[in-house]
Amino acid sequence: MPETNGTEADSSGPRPGLRLELQAIDLDRDGHGLARWQGWVVVVPGLLPGERAKVQLQQRQKSRWLSRISERLDSSPSRRRPPCILAQDCGGCTLQHLEESAQRNWKQDQLHQTMLRLGGIDHPQAPALTDQRGLGYRNRGLIPLRRGEDGRLRMGYFRRGSHRIVNLSRCPVLDPRLDALVEPLKQDLDTSGLSADHDLSQSQGLRHLGLRIGHHTGEVLITVVSSQPLPALQRLAQQWIERWDAVKGVTLNLQPRRTNQILGATTTVLAGAPTIRELFCGLQLQLSTTTFFQINTPQAERIVACIVSWLSQAELAGPIVDAYCGIGTISLPLAAQGHHVVGLEINPDSIDQARSNADANGLGARTEFQAGDVANLLKETLATCSALVVDPPRRGLESSVTEAILSEPPALLAYLSCDMATQARDLKRLLQPEGPYRLEQLQPVDFFPQTTHLENLAFLRRVSS
Repeated sequence: MPETNGTEADSSGPRPGLRLELQAIDLDRDGHGLARWQGWVVVVPGLLPGERAKVQLQQRQKSRWLSRISERLDSSPSRRRPPCILAQDCGGCTLQHLEESAQRNWKQDQLHQTMLRLGGIDHPQAPALTDQRGLGYRNRGLIPLRRGEDGRLRMGYFRRGSHRIVNLSRCPVLDPRLDALVEPLKQDLDTSGLSADHDLSQSQGLRHLGLRIGHHTGEVLITVVSSQPLPALQRLAQQWIERWDAVKGVTLNLQPRRTNQILGATTTVLAGAPTIRELFCGLQLQLSTTTFFQINTPQAERIVACIVSWLSQAELAGPIVDAYCGIGTISLPLAAQGHHVVGLEINPDSIDQARSNADANGLGARTEFQAGDVANLLKETLATCSALVVDPPRRGLESSVTEAILSEPPALLAYLSCDMATQARDLKRLLQPEGPYRLEQLQPVDFFPQTTHLENLAFLRRVSS
């Protein structure tokens, strides 16, 4: 195959199999190296910024070419040996080969570039709130299962870009107390002989193993996700409850549909309790199999503390509206500071849990939770509120939600996002000159070390109507 370096033109143009010598200039959102050649973007998995390598083009995707490294010619001073032996294959983590200080610097720069490119926002950022643990931070795992042709159970996250399981017996980003359960639970499920197929492409049966822990309480909830009831699980569940004091409940979640949605609508208790306790910002919460709760508890507490502090400094005449409130992880700490809070959420089960959590913490009188379409509920609540908190899903604010905010803009707006690109898009509409707000602060927070993800909190103050 022909080979050229990154500055020479190749008269035949790019094509699969072409060999090039390239230098990575950045990383993409999957942690892959990015290089340029003759106007093309070349994606080079495994290459870090500044590193050169001989690569071979594999496949064109619109204006990008995917490639693979045939020889890395030099190494970045920020490259390290991944702490997990499966990191190169497993798709659960994407930046383990990059030192954590370099991970943080790259994420902070990505936030600045994204805000500038997509939102036209050139605003100083506060230093990211970082998790010095680096590993062992995940309070929950949902791990795919499949029994191979050899009859052995395989359990692990998917190989990058595929649905093939990378077999594991431990996962160092899981809370160590959960990580210690992975291998014995895998052995028990393997010995059981139960069929297992995470995507139901070959058989019915087990699909995923779910683990959840209360970071501050140490209580553990085990969930087995299956396409159908399996009587043998009842015996295993009782054994697990008796073997580990920390395990307070074992549940069965039924997901019979072939879908990317891991959890189904029906959950039953196999042994013990259906929920575990967690302490969050000094409040008691109940977490079930299907409860949405931030993966990194200490980091979530830090960012909620930022929101509470910022809003508590203002003299608020009306209530605070918490849109996409979930089970009340922002609403309840605000209520505990004396604010009246109205929580809005489309999921009625989450609203039921939020009300239960409010009552359990003596905050029922200061909170009101409503289930329904967030845009419609905002139209009914924004006229009388003093501040709004939004924590939308990855797709950001729906256009109808943004329109509702712009029609009745509250004095203060806190926008917590798990996707900086959609947040930048939304902020462009909310901030002057298009919108009524000015940006006071950007506070990034690293919930997910070893990955490219970065949460960001934006504080906005209304300056015009």
